[in-house]
Amino acid sequence: MSSLDDFREITQRDVPLAPFTWFRVGGPAQYLIQPRHQDELIAVVRMCHEQGIPLRILGGGSNLLIREQGVTGVVIRLVNEAFSQIDVTGNTVRAQAGALLSQLISRTVKASLAGLETLVGIPGTLGGALHGNAGGRSGDISQFVSEVSLMTFKGETLKHSRDEMTFAYRSSSLDSSIILDAEFQLQPEDPDEITRRMRKLWIMKKATQPLSFQSAGCIFKNPRGLSAGALIEQAGLKGTRIGSAEISDRHGNFIVTDEHGTFDDIHRLIDLARGKVLQQFGVDLELEIEIW
Repeated sequence: MSSLDDFREITQRDVPLAPFTWFRVGGPAQYLIQPRHQDELIAVVRMCHEQGIPLRILGGGSNLLIREQGVTGVVIRLVNEAFSQIDVTGNTVRAQAGALLSQLISRTVKASLAGLETLVGIPGTLGGALHGNAGGRSGDISQFVSEVSLMTFKGETLKHSRDEMTFAYRSSSLDSSIILDAEFQLQPEDPDEITRRMRKLWIMKKATQPLSFQSAGCIFKNPRGLSAGALIEQAGLKGTRIGSAEISDRHGNFIVTDEHGTFDDIHRLIDLARGKVLQQFGVDLELEIEIW
């Protein structure tokens, strides 16, 4: 039976996780492991299962808030080049989970393939985007997925075709697995037209979201038929500040902070927004970000 000692070369202890998240807050990982290739990843996951060690996968950290006490067990980051390959063959694109969504979009646009440009401006990795079915008003990533390669937390690998997966608003049936790679079927289109559409979406995002600040994107999911940001604004909370964290005065569903921000500052604002919206409108906001 393997143990953590078998992975000394790729394991670090008590590594601060704040630099790996967009909020830049939070404590350390008890163990941070960065596998060099897929076989090594499988071995680490199987070891954690055999030893009963808690295991988490850290993607781009763009929708994540980490507590100050940090994370017990193993945190895996798929940052090696072996986990970020993107291949384009005809209208088919296969990309690995560690690839940045922005890089995937760029590659498909250059290949004159339309679809993923609607996700422009969404940060993070492909794996994270699939887990949370990332998207916006123009659509979500699940519209184009044809196949996903997965690994269970026991270290077993499998593939799911499109009809074996379910996607909903900011959620998917992939939450209980580790995503390895995904295949997309896209449509050929004039690259100038794709670029024009993408730039228009990007300009709209820049105008309405505080993209130049430390944040984790939208904090809450939009309730059915409603806007979480609008509800927070109607509750009079835009611009509300606790410590170094603030509900953005540009978009009510964003919390922004600076280098002095803490988990407690952000979490207190989250609780304040949920409480006020529930009290005034009877709507219980559901988190879109993850809290570790």
